[in-house]
Amino acid sequence: MRKTITKRLQAGLLLLLANSVIAQTPSSPKALIWIDPGDISSKNLLYGSGGQGDQPHPPVVFDKEDSKGSNPKFDVHDQNGTKWKVKLGVEAKPETVATRLLWAVGYFTEEDYLEPELKIDGLPKDLQRGRNLINAGEARDARLKHHPKRAEKDDEWRWRKNPFSGTREFNGLRVMMSLINNWDVKDENNAIYEDKQSGRQFYVVTDLGASFGSIGYRLGPGRGKGDLGAYRGSKFITHVRKDYVDFSSPAHSTVIGILGIFSIPNFVTRMRLRWIGRHIPREDAKWIGSLLAQLKPAQIEDAFRSAGYSDKDVAAYSAVVEKRIAELGKL
Repeated sequence: MRKTITKRLQAGLLLLLANSVIAQTPSSPKALIWIDPGDISSKNLLYGSGGQGDQPHPPVVFDKEDSKGSNPKFDVHDQNGTKWKVKLGVEAKPETVATRLLWAVGYFTEEDYLEPELKIDGLPKDLQRGRNLINAGEARDARLKHHPKRAEKDDEWRWRKNPFSGTREFNGLRVMMSLINNWDVKDENNAIYEDKQSGRQFYVVTDLGASFGSIGYRLGPGRGKGDLGAYRGSKFITHVRKDYVDFSSPAHSTVIGILGIFSIPNFVTRMRLRWIGRHIPREDAKWIGSLLAQLKPAQIEDAFRSAGYSDKDVAAYSAVVEKRIAELGKL
């Protein structure tokens, strides 16, 4: 009888201790900018964060036009009733690729898919933008995206002031912007999504369309976005010091000498963004490089293939990305 009571007391004490340990375990952080990506080499970059199962089901039905940004955009819903944001124009392809590379190494992204030919029902006759990219109700190279599951857009976040400044994960994101030559890193292109169930907040770069081209704003069609020649010809790492690394992108605008006073506001804006790719701790750049190095060449090719690039362009773009990853590995 005494042995039985002793065993019960011991069991009770163990249960009490276990509950105490659980209670003292720190809860998961509320704000997140990165999560452990797990086995990077097994990720499917052809479909990205949404996977094959979350692909849109066209034809889609037009809901309303979005006048924000420099590229034509509008809201639609597909045959399953899922709402999507359609973007047309030069940003559609590079943005689709960029989300896959970021997601592969642990950063949060929206779910992006590119439809080479998208049938759209109910298009209004007074559509303000993108008419030249739509023929007989069918859009060419349409990027469709929707926000992360179970989360709603809450606010935008700032590069200069956020909960992650100075962390390895934040600096890794800065390197990623330089890796893909995303020069349009304005705060308005960032968003905080909140999971209404858990209360967690996900910090996301939501507009990645100014990628895989020049290191900064350019004149002419496309403004230097999605330009293979400019991407391949641009320098990646500009300076390597004992403890810090500088990257060439994002760079300031070079059009001030051509446009004179009309380019000054744009020039100043771009100058203020240059710090994002500069003075990055060398160890943090090496860390994100070690994650990228786990990607197989075929995965990188799949990222570009997902955006409808030709086999020739897939190989060319992938070669630049692989070269840059190798540069990070040598730091």
